[in-house]
Amino acid sequence: MKKTLVLVFHPSLNGQSHVNAALAKAAGELDNVTVRDEYALYPDGRIDVKAEQAAVEAADRVVFQFPLFWFSSPSLLKEWEDEVLEHGWAYGSEGHAFEGKEFAVAVSTGSPESKYQPEGDNKFTIDQVLVPFEGTANHINATWVKPFVTFASFGITDEALAEAAESYGKFLSE
Repeated sequence: MKKTLVLVFHPSLNGQSHVNAALAKAAGELDNVTVRDEYALYPDGRIDVKAEQAAVEAADRVVFQFPLFWFSSPSLLKEWEDEVLEHGWAYGSEGHAFEGKEFAVAVSTGSPESKYQPEGDNKFTIDQVLVPFEGTANHINATWVKPFVTFASFGITDEALAEAAESYGKFLSE
């Protein structure tokens, strides 16, 4: 079974988060998964690069879990990428940290899937919105895994959230 590292980027995971908290809890119940709440680890935004790199090195699969903010990620995730994905470690002629690893995102959106269609309000599919993450996977020589998406988190029922959490556990166990 693959060792999976789930890096959760939600600025209020234990406060305002309903969906990401449930998904992180489901992930944390799996034997093969390590969950790191990045905002809790780095409330001042100062990332321990070596600790993060060590966590990545110990995993076979890395998953960024976050709510979609303005068609992008929360700011700490971008900071994490800028700091942790160093040249010579993650990419470049000497950078091999992600080779042989899978890379995925688990994202939640406030809007329903119908909004993420060419004819929908957002004009783009969720796969198009997440292209920068797929590009990152390609650049660091990781294997891109189709994203796990929880749509319509702003009105999700308890039943739908339980189903999403169960599906997420299966996604992480594949």
